[in-house]
Amino acid sequence: MFPKRYFSTTGAKSLRHLVSISDLTTKEFQTLVTKAETFKQLYKNGDSKSFVTNNQKLLGKTVALVFSKRSTRTRISSEGAAAFFGAQPMFLGKDDIQLGVNESFYDTTKVISSMVSAVFARVNSHSEIQQLAEHSSVPIINSLCDTYHPLQAIADLLTIKESFKETKGLKLAWIGDSNNVINDLAIASLKFGINVSIATPNGIEMDDKILKTAQKVSKETGATFQVSHDPKLAAQNANILVTDTFVSMGQESETIAKLKQFEGFQISEAHTEVANKNWRFMHCLPRHKEEVTDDVFYSKNSLVFEEAENRLYAAIAALEVFVVNNGDFSK
Repeated sequence: MFPKRYFSTTGAKSLRHLVSISDLTTKEFQTLVTKAETFKQLYKNGDSKSFVTNNQKLLGKTVALVFSKRSTRTRISSEGAAAFFGAQPMFLGKDDIQLGVNESFYDTTKVISSMVSAVFARVNSHSEIQQLAEHSSVPIINSLCDTYHPLQAIADLLTIKESFKETKGLKLAWIGDSNNVINDLAIASLKFGINVSIATPNGIEMDDKILKTAQKVSKETGATFQVSHDPKLAAQNANILVTDTFVSMGQESETIAKLKQFEGFQISEAHTEVANKNWRFMHCLPRHKEEVTDDVFYSKNSLVFEEAENRLYAAIAALEVFVVNNGDFSK
């Protein structure tokens, strides 16, 4: 049993962590996307005065990147965000520290958070994020777990906003697995007034908690929310077609069975033909050919590489709100 004093860390109760989009109010989430958009403009314009100002905000601080899974976009964007504010990013891979191996999550979290100003955590299970958030004395930014992927949702809504300008009334069609990406993307889209239609294969259902949250947000914003097992139904008149990997990391042994289950779910011309004329395609990457045809993935309607770049600005926005501003969305 842990000593009681470890559960009353000074200031811990006032900490805000970024765990999922569901934890944010509509206004808070919209603020994050707006901030990401502002930082992108600043970054692209090369405003030297603003760069110097921002680079002082976490100067001399350290931001830990605790990664149990390999990554391209998450690592680059997290390190880039830390550097933007003048902090030193410290990458801690699964073979670099004792997390969950020879030391408990509690012990490792207490030690890491005592020496850094924030933690980007890319882990396996949602329970690991919960443990980190419960015991950390600094903000935890969920950079992926098996249930949520909030940074991707911020980047995705920034990408949609850039492409369509007006989001209210758009339709987003998700054709694929029920996973961490759509769990946050569905809620995020509804918060921007985007209608969401999800199609998963027979035998794969959306998480009940996500369904209830989506239905609640749908009532609040007036955006519609639909779930089925029919890809063509989801794609009907859609402005945005989205998918993700059919076989997630850690599921490699299930590849053959998974691919059979997902037959007919590869996004192709058959789906774009029933979509809205202004359709766009999105994918968080990395992409496998069974998920989408080359004709769609590399088409002029594809936003995949803009979407990938926007992960940087999503990370910068999250770091400013949750670390620089101590969870205050009004600044």
